[in-house]
Amino acid sequence: MLALLRRSPELRRLFLAHSVSRAGDACSTVAMVVLVFRLTGSGVGVAGAVMCEVLPVLLLGPVAGLAADRLPRRRLMLAADAVRAGLALVLVVASGSVVVAYAVAFGLAAATTVFNPAASTLVPEVVDGDDVVTANSALWTVAVAAQVVLAPVAGLVIARWGVGAAFAVNAASFVASALLLIGLRAGRTPADLVVRGWAGVFGGVEAVRQDPMLARLAAVQVLASLSAGATSGLLVVLADRWIGVGPRGFGVLLAAVGVGAVAGPVLLRRFVRAGSRRWLFGPFALRGGVDLTLAAVAHPAVAGAALFAYGMSTSTGMVAYQSTLQTLVPAETRGRAFAFYDVLWNAARLLSLALGGVVAELAGVRLVYVVGGVLLFAAAAVGITAPLARPSRV
Repeated sequence: MLALLRRSPELRRLFLAHSVSRAGDACSTVAMVVLVFRLTGSGVGVAGAVMCEVLPVLLLGPVAGLAADRLPRRRLMLAADAVRAGLALVLVVASGSVVVAYAVAFGLAAATTVFNPAASTLVPEVVDGDDVVTANSALWTVAVAAQVVLAPVAGLVIARWGVGAAFAVNAASFVASALLLIGLRAGRTPADLVVRGWAGVFGGVEAVRQDPMLARLAAVQVLASLSAGATSGLLVVLADRWIGVGPRGFGVLLAAVGVGAVAGPVLLRRFVRAGSRRWLFGPFALRGGVDLTLAAVAHPAVAGAALFAYGMSTSTGMVAYQSTLQTLVPAETRGRAFAFYDVLWNAARLLSLALGGVVAELAGVRLVYVVGGVLLFAAAAVGITAPLARPSRV
């Protein structure tokens, strides 16, 4: 990864912009939860902020994907960074209203919904096809590392200077990202597309439907999200009611996931192949085993080791997923395909969170993890039977 960054100035610029932006996000995520909880005093209030972050993906995802395919991607990313910087500054000076906090959370998520497909589709333009997996490994590793390292730092910043300081850091990170992206040569030219109306918006759906591998991946994404939405959201409940480690132990379990996620691309990057069923779908089976282990064994050390493996499989699976879309989906529909998968994932995630909460209260949180494990095994089984990937069409 370091060798590729050294020899590719375009990737290096994109990597640095991605790094500082993710660092700011780590501060903002912690600050938003703290702010909303202080203003509302309830978990329902925090859940409302999560809803404000998910809804823009569902509402704007297809349109954002079309924009990434039709408009200069660099310009979209710069505009999104400018909007996010301005919105973060709002909470530096006006953090006393939960309505304002919800509005900013929605706006930040909406701008991110525009930024993400443009950034994801840009990777094949700055590296050769053989380096796509390595580039995605670098981008994913720095994103997870920022969360692991800087989330605790954000807590210290908030404790010392308040939530406004954390949002100021986030605003500065978006400004720094935009300044780096200004010098990017890739993504300046709009695509030569003539698409109108809903047919254009849903072009990514058609691209996925026509490719057996990509269509199978869409079904797998839904099954996996139906599992992960509830199990990730309820890990704090499992840690308290079953493993018995309390809030401090919960933080250690989250750290185990994060460390595993950082280690995955670093240790396994050379083995990951775009379009490989082993790397696309195999991680779901491993994660299913982790969920069943968490439901069966209450020992903290076992849970920590299992969640480390969960983090490794999640990160390597994500690198394989990103690289597969970037190599199998034609460039002119790539943004809409990424947006389509994001919509599927977040819609299933919302349903999973709602059902998981009900199941946890009525039958216990362990059953949530049993069902989650079964869903992940089903996802792996559906994916493994997919046809072999076709040659790259980048």
